[in-house]
Amino acid sequence: MQAVLANLSISISEFKKNPTKVLREAGKQPVAVLTHNKPAFYLVEPGLFEALVERLEDIELAELAAKRMAKGEKRIRVKLADL
Repeated sequence: MQAVLANLSISISEFKKNPTKVLREAGKQPVAVLTHNKPAFYLVEPGLFEALVERLEDIELAELAAKRMAKGEKRIRVKLADL
């Protein structure tokens, strides 16, 4: 069974009836929209989506840095103020 990764959920049929109401009632909480009791998609507010994308980018950059260091590439020291 597929996990539902949100505290709020709604069937896609109910969502289609009044998506604006779902948005309003959810506030800033994510909503799982279900088809046959499985998540079809998640509805998230823009601030949360932006935070998720930024976090994924941070993870990708950390993985890239780790790979480069494992290959023995030299580190370059920089001051945060210089960035």
